[in-house]
Amino acid sequence: MKNITDSFVSLGHWPSAGSFGFNTDILATNPINLSVVLGVLIFFGKGVLSDLLDNRKQRILSTIRNSEELRGAAIEQLEKARTRLRKVEIEADEFRVNGYSEIEREKSNLINAASENLERLENYKNETIHFEQQRAINQVRQRVFQQALQGALGTLNSCLNNELHLRTIGANISMLGAMKEIID
Repeated sequence: MKNITDSFVSLGHWPSAGSFGFNTDILATNPINLSVVLGVLIFFGKGVLSDLLDNRKQRILSTIRNSEELRGAAIEQLEKARTRLRKVEIEADEFRVNGYSEIEREKSNLINAASENLERLENYKNETIHFEQQRAINQVRQRVFQQALQGALGTLNSCLNNELHLRTIGANISMLGAMKEIID
């Protein structure tokens, strides 16, 4: 505390006019230097400082205006995007509904086509079975006929002797000759 009072007391004591030196008493010289510097700054820097503040204020206002314009443009774009989204959602719903009906129609067409194919294959199968049955029946008939013919020929050959055989051939030839005369 004594140092503070000493510094105020020493304010009244000035060194002699002819000497130049540094006052090392910080408390005594700082308030004076600060007041002089502040006074000069306020006097000369008032205009510069107000110009700097005005420029800064104008830049801030300009930035705010630009931000408001950008905000407005962004809101407008957002509304356009929402409108487009609603349209796309409506179109998507229409496509979905149309797609479901198209899917149902295709499903019905496929089922009908598959049913027709199955019916056609069933008919082809039945025809094939019928054809194979007829072929098997014809083969059996042919075999039975061949066996019967062979049996009859065997019986005829065993029963006919040479003389009976020649008479049968002669009778047949005369019948053929009579038929030929009738036709002519």
